Amino acid sequence: MGKYIVISTTVDLVRIAPESVVYISSDGNYSTLIQADGLNRILTVQLGQLEALIAKQLGTDGNVFIRIGKSLIINRNYIYYINIPKQQLVLSDARTVSHRVSASKDALRQLKELVEKEE
Repeated sequence: MGKYIVISTTVDLVRIAPESVVYISSDGNYSTLIQADGLNRILTVQLGQLEALIAKQLGTDGNVFIRIGKSLIINRNYIYYINIPKQQLVLSDARTVSHRVSASKDALRQLKELVEKEE
């Protein structure tokens, strides 16, 4: 079995395979974890805490996750489409999963450059 992300709070615990996480968005003290199977999980954990948790639990495997701006962590394996002028990012597996999120032009420009360097 591979590694898991384990998020534990005073009231619940989530154990999820990294490849099942499409993205995590932030809303103040809460974060919403969007899964590839279509489920959304609201967590009482701030995005910065999740970012640190992912790095600690997954080590270098956690590099699959990228922080975009102040309110978004994405799984780079789902990057499908980036449109800087429209401030639009589509995260998809090109089969069943497709999510549209918005981010700043600067964040999307940096993400586009990062993806171009990887290819």
